[in-house]
Amino acid sequence: MIELPFSATESALTQGWVIGLATWVQEDVPTISAALLAAGGGIHPATAFIACFLGIWLGDMALYLVARWLGRPLLATRIGRRLASAAAVGRSEAWFAERGLWLLVVSRLIPGTRLPTYLAAGFLRVSFLQFSVVTALTVAVWTTAIFAIAQIAAPLVEGWLTRQPATRWIIPLTVLPTVVVLRWAWKGGIGGWRLRWKRWQQWEFWPAWLFYLPVVARYIQLSIRHRGWTLPTAANPGMTTGGLVGESKFVTLLDLFRTSPEWTAEAWVLPERPVPERMAALRRLIALHSITHPYILKPDVGQRGVGVRLVRTQADADAYLSFTAECLVVQRYAPGPFEAGIFYYRIPGEDRGRIFAITEKIFPEIIGDGTRTVEELIRLDPRACLIADLYLRRFESRRSEVLPAGIRLKLVEAGNHAQGCIFRDGARLQTPALEEAIDRISRGIPSFSSAAMTCATRTRKSFVRAGAS
Repeated sequence: MIELPFSATESALTQGWVIGLATWVQEDVPTISAALLAAGGGIHPATAFIACFLGIWLGDMALYLVARWLGRPLLATRIGRRLASAAAVGRSEAWFAERGLWLLVVSRLIPGTRLPTYLAAGFLRVSFLQFSVVTALTVAVWTTAIFAIAQIAAPLVEGWLTRQPATRWIIPLTVLPTVVVLRWAWKGGIGGWRLRWKRWQQWEFWPAWLFYLPVVARYIQLSIRHRGWTLPTAANPGMTTGGLVGESKFVTLLDLFRTSPEWTAEAWVLPERPVPERMAALRRLIALHSITHPYILKPDVGQRGVGVRLVRTQADADAYLSFTAECLVVQRYAPGPFEAGIFYYRIPGEDRGRIFAITEKIFPEIIGDGTRTVEELIRLDPRACLIADLYLRRFESRRSEVLPAGIRLKLVEAGNHAQGCIFRDGARLQTPALEEAIDRISRGIPSFSSAAMTCATRTRKSFVRAGAS
């Protein structure tokens, strides 16, 4: 008789610990696996069920408690104030108090929503008793349903394996892929997958990081060749880090307005302050400089158009200021009707610069037919349907509005791709007159003067020498 190193109780406890801890990494796969093992006699059903239940429930409670204990202290930091204001948190608390129970129940059924929902519940200090009871009940129902399905399916699977023993290895290899596919299908549905496939067929909707990969590779290559990792920061001496990252929009606009006011939309800075003070400061700016609606609010330091907002009413401005605490730029609105991005450079020591590319920006729009709603028109448009959620969030209050026949609704007001603008090659717009006008404007900016460019040349040489030493 062989003496086992562990007793049956110890073995069950070990199995329970492994299953419970596995649910902290990924809930569904360990739960389904434990249910199948229990149905097949590989583990005691009570051990498997209790381990899954406690693992999932305690994981939910851990998320809640971490957010409850650390959320408010983090909000008091500078980074936290940028992410959420006290006013926004107050509104969220009221909203969660009204719908909290329903959100906690629904999040158990919709993949990808539990983590943000439970963290929000802890951060907003939803009742501990309410959270623990609701999550315990939903976890119990969810786990019971999985174990019940496993009990029904086990005899069918066992019978199939008896007839086809050579295919026994297929089951463990198909559990994880099946769960992943079902989760994705539940989250996006057939229509969602069709839209994802269409987006991948059009390169303009590819993820931003994919476009930056060759840029990073080229950056590394040039840095090694010229022996200076910070060399690109010397390209524009008048900008922080040469305009590579972190430069102030307001400083650049101020230089442009001082030297070429006829070509520059006037702008003012709105520094970081408590929300009530910023609202008051904005009203003073509007009154002092006769700023009319609409006007632009945007982060002073930003990228790819994130955070750019066209403000049509004071309520829009108040909502925007409540959402962010970072330094902002207030700028008069230039309605167009056309917009383009002009890429210009000037080699140090040369008198004239050159335009090497122009991006034409096209603002998509829908046209009413007198019968369809705004949402229907967006979803029927071959391009707008690919980012319909972006547009519909912008026109939330008008989703059900029926546009009269022939009436046009512009879907984008800011000329950046992040907000849905269309970018096209604008080489046809390049002319000697345009190049001369841009060159004249650039020569007027102090940081683009000949002296500054000479300084840039010297800086480049010093970086090369420093890298070689």
